[in-house]
Amino acid sequence: MASARRLLENPVIQAVICWCAASYIRLVWITGRWEVENTETLDRLVRDGKPFIICFWHGRLLMFPPAWRWESKISILISRHRDGRVIARALRHFGVGTIEGSTSRGGGQAMRDLLRALKNGEYIGVTPDGPRGPRMRASVGVVQVARLADAPILPTSYAVSRRRVLGSWDRFVLALPFTRGVIRVGDLIPPPRSGADTDIEDTRKQLETSLNALTATLDARYGHAPIEPEPVSAK
Repeated sequence: MASARRLLENPVIQAVICWCAASYIRLVWITGRWEVENTETLDRLVRDGKPFIICFWHGRLLMFPPAWRWESKISILISRHRDGRVIARALRHFGVGTIEGSTSRGGGQAMRDLLRALKNGEYIGVTPDGPRGPRMRASVGVVQVARLADAPILPTSYAVSRRRVLGSWDRFVLALPFTRGVIRVGDLIPPPRSGADTDIEDTRKQLETSLNALTATLDARYGHAPIEPEPVSAK
């Protein structure tokens, strides 16, 4: 295992892996039949130059990059872990930027970077259950960013007819070539009314519920049983 980790730290090996990952995503996109739905709100916000945050579960990250058709720059929050660096290099093949860090684990610098990007007219994507879970449970970090930036949240998800669900913590959905697929933007979630704990938590719950309902609805379109969120630990 240690030798494998050292091998993955090699820049040349990383570059090859990232090129292969990006090539696979392009293959799935090009050979598939894709629908991108409910983008009217997103289109309007881009047209008006208004900041927003796109949120999608960590397990549904794969097919987002080729679906971003807008000229405005978007950056995705990625962990500083080795896996995060690999993902970041793969995303660059699609012109998608990255911000390193986490909104929930020592993420002060990450939050400042996200706010700076939004202020500079960029858009950001966040996996609110990343980088390590719990699966399909939203953290409060992205809600705090939304409040400080006065930026709405757009929950987004995708589903495909042909897939493999990996045994990873996030139940990562690996779309297969020649699939039918749909990417859908959910209803806009406004930033919390204040920084009060109740307002933050209400928005967090709204985001979590919206993302889970959206994901389950899209999976059902192709006859898939929903992937369940990780159970909440009893306190």
